[in-house]
Amino acid sequence: MSKVMDVFIKAAEYMEIPVRRTDEEPLQKLFVLVRSELNLDLKNIRQEQAKFWKQHPALVKTELLVQAQLTRESAALSPSLQRDYRCVLELAPRLLEELMKMAVLPRNPQGHGWLRPAIGVIELSQSFIQAVPLSARKATGGSSEGFAPFLQLPHFSDAVVKKIARKKVRTFQELRDMTPEERTELLTQVAGFSAAESQDVEMVLEMMPSITVDISCETEGEEGIQEGDIVTMHAWVTLKRGNGLVGALPHAPYFPFHKEENFWLLLADSVSNEVWMSQKINFMDEATAITAASKTIQESKEGSGATLKEINVAVKEAIEKVKNGSRLVMCKFQAPAEGNYNLTSYCLCDSWIGCDKKTSLKLKVLKRSRSGTRGGAILDEGPAVEDRIEEEEEDEEGYEDYDSEYSEDDEDARDTESKGAVANGTTHVRGSGSSSDGSGVEED
Repeated sequence: MSKVMDVFIKAAEYMEIPVRRTDEEPLQKLFVLVRSELNLDLKNIRQEQAKFWKQHPALVKTELLVQAQLTRESAALSPSLQRDYRCVLELAPRLLEELMKMAVLPRNPQGHGWLRPAIGVIELSQSFIQAVPLSARKATGGSSEGFAPFLQLPHFSDAVVKKIARKKVRTFQELRDMTPEERTELLTQVAGFSAAESQDVEMVLEMMPSITVDISCETEGEEGIQEGDIVTMHAWVTLKRGNGLVGALPHAPYFPFHKEENFWLLLADSVSNEVWMSQKINFMDEATAITAASKTIQESKEGSGATLKEINVAVKEAIEKVKNGSRLVMCKFQAPAEGNYNLTSYCLCDSWIGCDKKTSLKLKVLKRSRSGTRGGAILDEGPAVEDRIEEEEEDEEGYEDYDSEYSEDDEDARDTESKGAVANGTTHVRGSGSSSDGSGVEED
């Protein structure tokens, strides 16, 4: 994630932040407070500190102000730095979203983006909105997220996390899976919380989203997926909360500006570090989601030759799903060369830590045997075999197959082209470098 941070602080908007002579002393004091988060080599600390201060003054100031947010040290800032600090905070969500779009842009001949940089951007966004140090995300014990998710909760600290760990509650998911009564007993008797403090925790936990993803891929009208086919990816992303709400603002007491929850659905190959498809999803506007899902389902059914009655039934089912907290994501891409592809869908939230969802998708692409191809080219004929698509949902705790530190190496290039159709949000499609937007949502 440090590479993402290096790019983030170099935004042109941040380079324009004024650097005053009067900032020098308060920035020196801030440096001492956040030094442990600056990724400096402790074995050569003097040289590292000198190297840090030799950077462009705007870079130094921006990084220190960002770390002030992540470490919750903003109270130590001078009045003039407070103004600059608020400027850094206000700009951050938009800049991080643009950085996300850059990460998933087509980077290789197959039109695939980068996976690990995209995950790194989302992790930085989560930490920034929740004001949680990046060091807290380091894997510890049984948690791949470290103790960072706990720090989103009111009254929690490192010491509280250590106390409840002695009672075998070592991961955030274990805390969420407990009943309210069990949590109250744990927090009051082990962590020393008052009844009111325990209730504060319960209220925030009820606000946190739980995501499920139902995803499939198929060649419409055919039994199997063959190389060169135009494959349709169909996914329903469903959000549930303990308080029963669907659209809601995140609990972010350290972020003083309006911030809506956004989710990103990525279809990716984690081994080759490639993103095949990406789409931003928002759960706030139900009316727009209903209109978009209805239109997408209707067009899909009409294209497959369904009767009017079948189309109406399908549209009605889609509307009910949207009302119950689901959003439809559909896109098309050209099937790559024959082979087995172990893909993964990542549904990542930009505002909460520990609420992401990961779903495995095994895609078998067969040698072409049909005459002609929806992709245009006619390939060599071969035996027809049914494809198999297997899904396996995993919890956020299973994020052990990627590292936030990413490389830009392009590996295992695959011949894939794609085009998208969207029911909600914006889909970035691979192959053509184009994007398709749903109605009533932001354009990329």
